[in-house]
Amino acid sequence: MFYNPILCAGILGWASAQILKFILHFFQNASFNPERLYGSGGMPSSHSSLVCATMISCGRVEGFTSTAFALAFVFGVIVMYDAAGVRYAAGLHAKELNLIRDILFKKEENLDNKKKEFKEFLGHTPLQVFCGALLGVLIGVLIPLQ
Repeated sequence: MFYNPILCAGILGWASAQILKFILHFFQNASFNPERLYGSGGMPSSHSSLVCATMISCGRVEGFTSTAFALAFVFGVIVMYDAAGVRYAAGLHAKELNLIRDILFKKEENLDNKKKEFKEFLGHTPLQVFCGALLGVLIGVLIPLQ
């Protein structure tokens, strides 16, 4: 009675990607980082998984020629473009700013030692976006409609 397959697909897409991101990070770095369960950036893209799962399940429920599917598709493309473009570039900028800050702190003894690191995990490589999208499409296809 209260089951919304479109909303459930999106949430499941996001959660699945975050769990995979956490597991992959653990095996690649041999470290437990709980931030990988909710943070942005990394493999696979949870944003891409969420929007693709939502888009495909919306198409299955409302029809692939519906206005709702068209909107989900357009917003999905915007989110994935942003993840691989703007947010990825912002992460690269953060990495460079952190490096510059480290160099300045080593040279200047009078600078405050309480520095705040800029978050470097912001966006995604095209491969991370693609893998997240693939995961989302799979979830959108497999989620039960009723």
